[in-house]
Amino acid sequence: MAHAIHRVTAIEQIGSHSLRLTFEDGTVQAIDFSAVLAGELYGPLSDPAVFRQVRLDPESHTIVWPNGADFDPAQLHDWPKVSEAFARLAQTWSAAHA
Repeated sequence: MAHAIHRVTAIEQIGSHSLRLTFEDGTVQAIDFSAVLAGELYGPLSDPAVFRQVRLDPESHTIVWPNGADFDPAQLHDWPKVSEAFARLAQTWSAAHA
């Protein structure tokens, strides 16, 4: 199965845990990340001050945070298709730390 290559070209914070992402093909996704901010890597992003530190990485063409958290730009591009599965997975990260 071919894995599409997508690049994030712009980000805008639109809520405490939400971003509007623009991709190279003109697609725009408004994503609320609240449901996936769990576990060791993504959990710290639940702090709005940490979440605001998001940046666009010019090499990987995706969003990144200073703690090393990032997301596959192809998943971000297809967020409506993958968000529920990602949220279910995030619940296991929370359970592992409980």
